[in-house]
Amino acid sequence: MFLLMGIIVHCPLSIVQHAHAQELRAKVVVNTAQLSNTKTEVFDALKEKATTFLNDHKWTDLQFKDIEKIECNFNITVNSWDETENLIKSTLLVTCSRPVFNSSYSTTLYSVKDGDFQFNFQTTDQLEWNPEYIDNNLTAMLAYYAYMIIGYDMDSFSPLGGTSYLQTAENIVNNAQNLGFPGWASFTDNKNRFGLLNDYLDGSMEDYRMLVYKYHREGLDQMADNAEGGRKAVSEALELLEASKNARTMSQLPVLFTEYKRDELVNIFSRQGTSQEREAVYDILFGINTSLNEYWEKMKK
Repeated sequence: MFLLMGIIVHCPLSIVQHAHAQELRAKVVVNTAQLSNTKTEVFDALKEKATTFLNDHKWTDLQFKDIEKIECNFNITVNSWDETENLIKSTLLVTCSRPVFNSSYSTTLYSVKDGDFQFNFQTTDQLEWNPEYIDNNLTAMLAYYAYMIIGYDMDSFSPLGGTSYLQTAENIVNNAQNLGFPGWASFTDNKNRFGLLNDYLDGSMEDYRMLVYKYHREGLDQMADNAEGGRKAVSEALELLEASKNARTMSQLPVLFTEYKRDELVNIFSRQGTSQEREAVYDILFGINTSLNEYWEKMKK
């Protein structure tokens, strides 16, 4: 049986008034193992200031209780550091999770690896955000991911509920292209910041956004009370995943979804439901991401 039993620890199904409670509970990790330079002050400052920037800024007009904050992780792996230019080239892995209703279980909602996380930074820098004047690549990237996380979270609780926040992220993409850093350019890489967001907001990919809602709200959130009904909704959500893949064959979003949901999907369908249901799910997932067939095969056993 899919393990979604227990007591929920937080559930932003209703947003209520609560002073000084921002939207994110972000944890920032800076990994410098690849550097030969042993100086750590600049990276300690980066971790501290990025954490404060993400957690203390008010990103929306909504009010969250402290227990309703969105859990997210920003893992920065530093690849090189030019101390003269204060230029840090790194890779970012950003993930966020969402609680499942009536359960202590949390599911990965969004996960992406950004290989072009490059920016200038020194210990004396103050990270401030002015959406009307974007002149700092680090703050632009952090703000972009903050709005992506909030947008995905809102989409998972109501159909297309994150649109306004995703459009704000889109504005950041458009304005940041003048900064001269990689990752923002339009139509050059379908996995960069522009490419993934452009796909997500494209009208032909509305099935994908509806997948985010149906999979989480109608699927996982129902499993504690009705495991069979919740699993059926997940199966129907995967049909939307397939439709979105067919609608935009070059999009990386369906593939990324299977990558961070693979273990969860195996848990949901392995030895659960009918053989016909498992076979249909297998066919969808194999068609989207054949590289994970060792996982999909587990569902058929």
